[in-house]
Amino acid sequence: MLELGIVIVTDSTCDLPVEYISQNNVYVIPFTFVLNGINYTDDFGKSLSYKEFYDGIRNGSMPTTAQITAYTFENEFRSFVSKGDSVIYIGFSSALSETFNGSVLARNEIMEANPEADITVIDSKSASVGQGLLVYYASEMLKQGKSKQEIVEWIESNKLKVNHWFTIDSLEHLKRGGRISATSAAIGGLLEVKPVLNVSNDGSLNVVKKIRGRKKSIRTLFEEYKTLAIKPEEQMIYIAHGDCIEDAEYLKSLILSETTPKDIVINSLGPIIGTHTGPGMVGVFFLGKER
Repeated sequence: MLELGIVIVTDSTCDLPVEYISQNNVYVIPFTFVLNGINYTDDFGKSLSYKEFYDGIRNGSMPTTAQITAYTFENEFRSFVSKGDSVIYIGFSSALSETFNGSVLARNEIMEANPEADITVIDSKSASVGQGLLVYYASEMLKQGKSKQEIVEWIESNKLKVNHWFTIDSLEHLKRGGRISATSAAIGGLLEVKPVLNVSNDGSLNVVKKIRGRKKSIRTLFEEYKTLAIKPEEQMIYIAHGDCIEDAEYLKSLILSETTPKDIVINSLGPIIGTHTGPGMVGVFFLGKER
């Protein structure tokens, strides 16, 4: 019997660098979004550059996003199963989108008709490059020759160690998208208060601190990283930003001033997450003992 190929599948909310995705055979199912009445595929800036997207928001546009449907997942999963591939899908947090539930429905539909199909769907309980970090480690383990069971067990054992610490200019976008309450968003209107947020164990967003001033809020991200990151010299650290590269570089300089991570990568925040955070989001993503 031929050994099944293992395919790492995720969705475009992973916000990994497109170079990593293309060079490591990670398969990405795209979300879609609408800006100024035009439908776009979230294809890592090919159809619409990140700069154009964030400038659109700055100029008053209100983008909307659409979840990936169960029908789309079913078609994608079937295409792999038909080739004899074994699928590991690492999905966007179920606490932030119904998308993951669509993947579960699709898997169940396929398995009912074909019990031999090998499809594992994992709720990352993460977002953006937090989700992307799990994809990165899964991909690296696959290259090291790890089995599907080893990869899945590692992800399930470590996903709640993925830390997401980020700050945004305003909570209004998160409120409008239903990601946080109006009460939580009210603090965003205070003069020079910059909220610091993280992703909790259930995969939802928490406003953790209210910091006065942009620079101080970014330093707070660094302090959380310094306190919580385990063995940074063995870790891949990601920084994501919503069209504010200078702030991302500042955060990177703080990290490198006191620690020596294995590698540190800056990447743009894609339009799906960016719709809900707005321009000016900057965050750091890493592994800790816990979130």
